[in-house]
Amino acid sequence: MSIEIRPAQPSDAPQILAFITELADYEKARHEVIASVADIERSLFSEGATAHGLICLRDGVPIGFAVFFFSYSTWLGSNCLYLEDLYITPDQRGGGAGKTLLRHLAKIACDNDCGRFEWSVLDWNTPAIDFYKSLGAQPQEEWVRYRMDGKVLRDFAHGN
Repeated sequence: MSIEIRPAQPSDAPQILAFITELADYEKARHEVIASVADIERSLFSEGATAHGLICLRDGVPIGFAVFFFSYSTWLGSNCLYLEDLYITPDQRGGGAGKTLLRHLAKIACDNDCGRFEWSVLDWNTPAIDFYKSLGAQPQEEWVRYRMDGKVLRDFAHGN
């Protein structure tokens, strides 16, 4: 069976949203998905979009996706690649698609002189953690991720 990775296209937006929803279900966060197909089209495919998408296919059928963007490390003085989401449908896991998709992303990072390739994983997602460690990736346990969103973000931005 043939695995192919290709850049996402605007016509992939409905499939990407479906994969995002499946991923959110798996992560027990379906209620947090507010994105629409139009949001995906705008954020991934409009002029000046800073996020990029990949579609993973097996024998021509979409089985997963990745969304990534370039960040910057002041310590390295170089760009970095940040993987926002990677998802392979459950029935296709274990067949090399995830590793192929991650290797494709690593090549993009190298082709763009990125000093790092980073992502986050939920601390309870043992299958993903074990998979990433098997590839040589290491957790960065000394860093704690913070977030502002919604009303907190808007209030802070406006001095409230």
